[in-house]
Amino acid sequence: MYRSDSVNDDSDRTAFRKTEKKYKLYYDSNSKSSKKKKQPRPVDLSDVIDFKSILESFDRNGDLPAGVSKLEYPFDSPVFCLDDCTGFYFIPAALSIEEQYRWIKESLVSFPQPPNRTNHNVIYGAIHDLFNAAKNRQVLVKEETVPSEDDSVGVDANFHSHTWACSEELDSSVNGDNSKSVSASVLLRKLRWSTLGLQFDWSKRSYNVSLPHNKIPDALCQLAKKMAAPAMAVGDEFQPEAAIVNYFGSGDMLGGHLDDMEADWSKPIVSMSLGCKAIFLLGGKSRNDEPLAMFLRSGDIVLMSGEARERFHGVPRIFTDIEHAEIGSLEKHLSDEDDICYLDYIKNSRININIRQVF
Repeated sequence: MYRSDSVNDDSDRTAFRKTEKKYKLYYDSNSKSSKKKKQPRPVDLSDVIDFKSILESFDRNGDLPAGVSKLEYPFDSPVFCLDDCTGFYFIPAALSIEEQYRWIKESLVSFPQPPNRTNHNVIYGAIHDLFNAAKNRQVLVKEETVPSEDDSVGVDANFHSHTWACSEELDSSVNGDNSKSVSASVLLRKLRWSTLGLQFDWSKRSYNVSLPHNKIPDALCQLAKKMAAPAMAVGDEFQPEAAIVNYFGSGDMLGGHLDDMEADWSKPIVSMSLGCKAIFLLGGKSRNDEPLAMFLRSGDIVLMSGEARERFHGVPRIFTDIEHAEIGSLEKHLSDEDDICYLDYIKNSRININIRQVF
């Protein structure tokens, strides 16, 4: 799904990399306290495009900044375009608070469930009920087994056999030399991606239709079809066939890359933002082209089709501090006791769901 330029000695000197470093989270090196207590180094955000402010200004007086246009399209939400980037569409606040809550919950509870694959598969194999196990403070006990010739290629056979257990239930036999354990909360924080629909083979950089998979949930398909409409040709309908869900914690970033493994680049990638605010970089066809920076907030949707899909893009920063995260509305919606587990996660995280038509 992703392709980055090959790394070379000049990679840190490209315009894209310089901009990544400009916005990346750094801590004040003058502080002698631990990292948890350090304050983020101040960053100049004056050049970051803010579509929320653009929408508010447009609603007040009809004005738009140079280089930004409003798409004349019968749609529930305003759709903005960049004049110098054909195929790029920004839909601010496209998702209601209720929709954001739904897809945050699905992203944590349902989407990492097998047969969907996650970054944990390569070490632990298929893990069931990760979020619920983290909520219940459970531990994954990995019982070592003897590798066999039938074990799946690319998965550590020693870790195929595992079960959830409460930490207080672990005894000397579990903690002995023949087993290992890791807390569900650690695994949840190390969850970086899950894949829906057709599964992507990262080792071969291609979709593998033979891998077990479930279809993308119908409700997500319908939402993606609706949101993709501004980027589709008249009479054509988006067909969601695969999706990747990215999970970001404080300090995480997604380096500049291209999404280039789908057959028809005229079809958009539908990208949904959930949780803490982030900075998104949209560059050119080379890393040497200086990228534009823009804010992504919870509920925003970005469409990239056609020429826009040939441009490097990435996420160098998410904001988890109270001043910049901008998730107050989500926090109010997640105030019930049953929702605290979702709030505890999302107040320090960002989730991105991007949906694709593969064929």
